[in-house]
Amino acid sequence: MDKNKKTTGKVAGIIANLVIIDVDGPVAQNEICFIKHQETDLMAEVIKVLGNHAYVQVFESTRGLKIGTEAHFEGHMLEVTLGPGILSRNYDGLQNDLDKMEGIFLKRGDYTDPLDREKLWDFKPLAKAGDKVHAGDWLGEVDENTMPHKIMVPFKFEGAYTVKSVVPEGQYKVDDEIAVLTDSKGKDISVTMVQKWPVKVAIRAYKEKPRPFKPLETGVRVIDTLNPIAEGGTGFIPGPFGTGKTVLQHAISKQAEADVVVIAACGERANEVVEIFTEFPELDDPRTGRKLMERTTIIANTSNMPVAAREASVYTAMTIGEYYRSMGLRVLLMADSTSRWAQALREMSNRLEELPGQDAFPMDLSAIISNFYSRAGYVFLNNGATGSITFIGTVSPAGGNLKEPVTESTRKAARCFYGLSQARADSKRYPAIDPIDSYSKYLEYPEMQKYYEENVSENWLDGVITAKDILLRGKEAQEQINILGDDGVPIDFHERFWNSELIDFVILQQDAFDNIDCSTPMERQEYMLAKVLNVTKMKFDFKHFVDVQNFFKNIINVFKQMNYSEFQSDDFKKYEKELEKLLAEHVVEEVS
Repeated sequence: MDKNKKTTGKVAGIIANLVIIDVDGPVAQNEICFIKHQETDLMAEVIKVLGNHAYVQVFESTRGLKIGTEAHFEGHMLEVTLGPGILSRNYDGLQNDLDKMEGIFLKRGDYTDPLDREKLWDFKPLAKAGDKVHAGDWLGEVDENTMPHKIMVPFKFEGAYTVKSVVPEGQYKVDDEIAVLTDSKGKDISVTMVQKWPVKVAIRAYKEKPRPFKPLETGVRVIDTLNPIAEGGTGFIPGPFGTGKTVLQHAISKQAEADVVVIAACGERANEVVEIFTEFPELDDPRTGRKLMERTTIIANTSNMPVAAREASVYTAMTIGEYYRSMGLRVLLMADSTSRWAQALREMSNRLEELPGQDAFPMDLSAIISNFYSRAGYVFLNNGATGSITFIGTVSPAGGNLKEPVTESTRKAARCFYGLSQARADSKRYPAIDPIDSYSKYLEYPEMQKYYEENVSENWLDGVITAKDILLRGKEAQEQINILGDDGVPIDFHERFWNSELIDFVILQQDAFDNIDCSTPMERQEYMLAKVLNVTKMKFDFKHFVDVQNFFKNIINVFKQMNYSEFQSDDFKKYEKELEKLLAEHVVEEVS
């Protein structure tokens, strides 16, 4: 039997984008095939093999496809093409370059090259002849939008190799030979700047070592102060439609301490995707002073595209993130919305007539989500450098039901829960993250606690716990006031409620349209939290609940003016003195 002969087959059944193919040879799970349709070939992926029948999910519309149509299998899994030129690109879930597509609508069977094969890159060698290298080791680098893009030993290589030669510094195309490696059997292997990797297999070119835990600063106070996410950590943002999931993700993308941003718009509505395409190229990067898009890659699939393409997009985005992580870079991966991905899994499971789980989702939904989230993380590379992928996904539960399977399964996998509140969104309190229901498990890690003690403040965690307690007590007081009325509760209930409002307005709420308040450094967050908590410890001489309201509204207004002022500027200090004057007029006692 000819090992180089590709397996072929003919379509035997069609159920929407699930196609059953009679095959004449071996096929493998997740293998890619192309189905001949009129003048185009439709890409599909094997998701089940039963006897001589291969069940494939087609990444395109199957309208007009007929029984008996020919198909041929490629002998490899769904892959991404990795190399210089990925940043600043807009791809779909199959890594087609959307900017190369013609017309308003994507044509069926139209696939484009994700890289520019003619562009010359300034190559600088990092390895030399005689070096021993393994998969993922750096052979050289090129400058990709000021980002040091490492050219690595292909991840598919196994064992040790000896560098026979590396081209000198100069300009080369991505397909030019940049190195020759010799394997253990003495065979020479040519290496270019391009390599391929299957999207559903994690890139593991790193060492297993205990990792340090440190927070990833996002500039969003309700996250960094109350529920921080660790660099290389995982989190998710569930919430009803209209509560600001997409807006929050965009804010984090712009402000977080990351070298590379990968956005997987795997199920956004068309208008939201258009906003990404039009907004990101215009945004200035606060970290570099250049355009944010220069260090961003967008993988876009709208909700009306075939479900299989939506499933592929999250894996494509994660693999690209792993590629840049292997260069020693900090990658921020944002996926919106993973509910659409889960719905794609549900549709294919139903078409395969598998035993359904809760709400007809696959029985192994939780395992699939956990396996995907586990690909994020902080890694030590072979040369001692470190890289990370911090992953934050959004979930759009139907009707805002946070007890549905996707949210519950994601809660088990992610370490941070940022639940968006419809009530907070309706009252224009943005970000609408519920400070009471949300949590970060990273705060429980001794390594994280030690980091805060050494780099922020010895009393930082105590302050965070105190702030959460005040918010909870304030909610309880508000419920009592709503039931019994303003006059039906003691003054201290009003004070308790307004203390929580002080934290809410000054710490939790943020103005994304203000150049200063949109992003808050950790030093400023520590300073403002200490100042706010100091106010909550004071005893006042209020005679009536109206006095409480008026006083706290005044100091909240001064605090907000401080938030809008440059930290420690003349304006900032002016409002600080105004605050001290207001407090001195009413305070009876300061409690340490």
